Amino acid sequence: MTDILVVDDERDIRELICDILEDEGFATRMASNSDECMAELTREPPGMMILDIWLKDSNMDGIDILSTVKRDNPGVPVVIISGHGNIEIAVAAIKQGAFDFIEKPFNIDQLMVVIRRAMEVSRLRRENSALRRQDSGGDEMIGGGAAFKLLKSQLDKVTKSNGRVMLTGGPGSGKEISARYIHAHSARADAPFVTVNSASIIPEQMEEVLFGRESPERGVEQGLLEQAHGGVIFFDEVADMPLGTQSKILRVLVDQSFTRVGGASKVRVDLRVVSSTTRNLTEEIAAGRFREELYHRLNVVPIDVPSLEERREDIPDLARHFIERFNRDQGLPLRALGPDAEAMLQTMRWPGNIRELRNVIERVLILGDGTGPIEARDLPGQVAEAGDDDVALSTGLTTLPLREARELFERKYLMAQINRFGGNISRTANFVGMERSALHRKLKSLGVVTTNKAGARVAQVGESQEG
Repeated sequence: MTDILVVDDERDIRELICDILEDEGFATRMASNSDECMAELTREPPGMMILDIWLKDSNMDGIDILSTVKRDNPGVPVVIISGHGNIEIAVAAIKQGAFDFIEKPFNIDQLMVVIRRAMEVSRLRRENSALRRQDSGGDEMIGGGAAFKLLKSQLDKVTKSNGRVMLTGGPGSGKEISARYIHAHSARADAPFVTVNSASIIPEQMEEVLFGRESPERGVEQGLLEQAHGGVIFFDEVADMPLGTQSKILRVLVDQSFTRVGGASKVRVDLRVVSSTTRNLTEEIAAGRFREELYHRLNVVPIDVPSLEERREDIPDLARHFIERFNRDQGLPLRALGPDAEAMLQTMRWPGNIRELRNVIERVLILGDGTGPIEARDLPGQVAEAGDDDVALSTGLTTLPLREARELFERKYLMAQINRFGGNISRTANFVGMERSALHRKLKSLGVVTTNKAGARVAQVGESQEG
């Protein structure tokens, strides 16, 4: 994508332009008609195009080719040239997305100025795309626990296809990161990844944002669907999409085409669709808030993204990852994670999941004193007491008799430790200082059982102990 494709039906003109460009160090290709042009585009998109608006003995004129290029390869700048130019043609070309318009016979210096600007734009677009891929790739898929391994195994399987994927899970659990992982490891990795934040778009503007618009004043404005052509479009919180828009998205999925707002011609797109939701879409369908047909189109491969509480083994690795990232991106202190802080993080509740953990780590690094290891007392809500032997008691414990309070504490303490170690009884026993057999007896007496959830063992109170 670093060469220049010259399309002109006059042999002398295209050879002259190519000779000038090659003298300036540019690689070139030539096409004499629309068929040759489309063949070259299919073989490999160029860095930019110089396109004659009038092409003799061709099925398409320059404007038709321009429209096709802007649809299929929107990142390729197109400079229109014409020996029959007028202001109307120039305006029409610019509205269709042309980078510039030059009349024949052209001034070589003028031509070179335009070409250098266009190639610089092309280069910057490629670099920007590469940076986005680097920033949003699979490097944030951090973990090693059973639940994480199950998730990653499922994601790896779907990267090899173009099947539609529905990601479900709580807020902040990592659904967008999972979607970006699918994109980064698929055959579409070099193509765009476009996010549609359904909850943040004003319903009245949803269709313009998605489909784009055409108007005499502003010409063609691409929507998110068109920008995602060839790549992946990610419908984040798809349940928040208005019902009317849902019907039109359903049609796009069926036809792989749509019409811009205010436009008349069909725009064809090649898209892979990944969606996410925190809601139960079956309930949304029953309540009349989500179209059942769209649900079945999107939910080809359902993948549940586990909560952070189901991934407690991964919390230390995630915390260290965020510490390193904040140090690299913001210059915050590169602090170690102390063992007491690590244990505290693994036993805390995380209703906001990975996003909440990220925020906690950032807060500690910003407000913390010094560069030493992060301790439990540095964490939000953990107040340093007067002495090391002081322990804060909850109101619930202090109202119970000693035997009941001890039993409640032991149950909650051991459940927290088991979940911290991903259901591994041996590691739990080693940490709490008990023999494995003794721990099993204690858990049985307390009514604590372990069950499989999201690929990991999770401790919970048995039915006989509840209520």
